[in-house]
Amino acid sequence: MALDGRTPRLDLGGPVCTLWFDRADQRNALNIATWRAIPGLIGKATTRPQTRVILIRGAGGHFAAGADIAEFDRVFADRRATLAYLDDMTTATNAIAAAALPVIAVIEGLCIGAGVAVAAACDLRLAAEDAQFAITPAKLGLVYSRLDTRRVVDLVGASAAKDLLFTGRMITAGAAHAIGLVDGVFAPAALSAAALEKASLIAANSAWTHRHSKAIVASIMAGSRDDDDETRGWFADAPEGADYREGIAAFHLRRTLNFAPL
Repeated sequence: MALDGRTPRLDLGGPVCTLWFDRADQRNALNIATWRAIPGLIGKATTRPQTRVILIRGAGGHFAAGADIAEFDRVFADRRATLAYLDDMTTATNAIAAAALPVIAVIEGLCIGAGVAVAAACDLRLAAEDAQFAITPAKLGLVYSRLDTRRVVDLVGASAAKDLLFTGRMITAGAAHAIGLVDGVFAPAALSAAALEKASLIAANSAWTHRHSKAIVASIMAGSRDDDDETRGWFADAPEGADYREGIAAFHLRRTLNFAPL
């Protein structure tokens, strides 16, 4: 069977870049080519000087309808292939989570299984009112990885995560918002504007601060409680940096902020 090698595309316009899943006829089911392309595209977006925020979206009205079942005979052909497939997925979601810039999932339509794993790796998740979410390994006799499960638990708590994992049930965007799986819900026609507004608010602030704030939050989620030499160093570095000088000058002169690229 010929495999569909279509990969995501990157829209690099302005300070807000968009990574699009581009298999609309497959409801953006995440195939091997997609998993392998994600790290390079995230890297390209984050190393571009103008970029301040990355959006992840799905073309054609769906975010991602899970992993591509059409590839399962190949990716689960034997134990070695299965573990290689896990490595591809882990590398992709880690690239999203570790991006130096804020990453926002913009979710329409279906966000199922591996689609939830991608969304959970983002910093924020905004959804259309008619979006639907489910984590479905139990319907296929599969298992979510520890990493993907941890990210969901971090967002919704252990009991809500178990509910989603055990039942595999579909929930609405409103229900996802109520448990903390998404951060905002909007009318479908207003979602794009809401995402750009949020991204623009973020993009106007210091990318240096964003990078270190992300690292500090990640360390807290990993169990750190107190400052260490590294985080104390960041605190001490800040007043010596160009972004601090720009922020203070803009405050005193009552002018628009103009932070330099990261």
